[in-house]
Amino acid sequence: MNDETMLLQRLERLVSALERLAPHAPAEPDFETAQAFVWHADRKGFAGVQDVNRVPLRLLKGLGHIAPKLTENTERFARGLPANNALLWGARGMGKSSLVKAVHADVRHRLAKELLEAGTDLLVVEIHREDISTLPSCLSALRGCKQHFIVFCDDLSFDKDDTSYKSLKAVLEGGIEGRPKNVIFYATSNRRHLMPRDMVENERSTAINPSEAVEEKVSLSDRFGLWLGFHNCSQDEFLDMVRGYSAHFKLQINAVELDRQALEWCATRGARSGRVAWQFIQDLAGRLGCKL
Repeated sequence: MNDETMLLQRLERLVSALERLAPHAPAEPDFETAQAFVWHADRKGFAGVQDVNRVPLRLLKGLGHIAPKLTENTERFARGLPANNALLWGARGMGKSSLVKAVHADVRHRLAKELLEAGTDLLVVEIHREDISTLPSCLSALRGCKQHFIVFCDDLSFDKDDTSYKSLKAVLEGGIEGRPKNVIFYATSNRRHLMPRDMVENERSTAINPSEAVEEKVSLSDRFGLWLGFHNCSQDEFLDMVRGYSAHFKLQINAVELDRQALEWCATRGARSGRVAWQFIQDLAGRLGCKL
């Protein structure tokens, strides 16, 4: 065996080793396998979700002034008409993320025949808050697909020294590519401007031009054309939520006793919200030996 042959063999082994070390190209997503997906930034891919965690739209009480607006916006988008990015902000536990998932299911079901005839579909893609900086890659993978996508980020907010909001601003509105026509962005947050008040005030106090610094911070929320505010519910609204869940799941309990236990439950939690109502129903169903 001469030196040239030995060199060629070593080069072949080196190439094989490098190929094993190189990351595999992400597989083409098959968006016909599910109606919901999760974006995984580490492997630049989508994972289908077969069993989506959500409740029917009719069970979300106290949202009569909000749900129709998001539903109408989503319907227009599903039909290929102009629609706005939506920011659902406000009190915790009042059904912000539940409404997004419920509206998606409701619109997709009612427009099923229309979407099928158009050769498209309405899907939801969840992107985690910590992966928001990879949103451009996510949207790039969705651009050009025949389906329409609601890209959804739950509990979106930014803290001090977090600059990923700048890339989000460019992607939503203002970038050279802009948001793909088949994509809309829905986000939920406890903060109206997605940033803590002390962060905005600190920018104002330390900047040479305070007003410009504040504009830089709050302009992110301006990228959302549709703002939907959620507020703490009253006692009557809380009981309405509990009664609705109890009737839907056919829990065998006296109406007076149901109200009494529900009020006692929320008193021990120190809060009234849709989340607290659902937690009570889970506890009640467990004690009654009923499956939900």
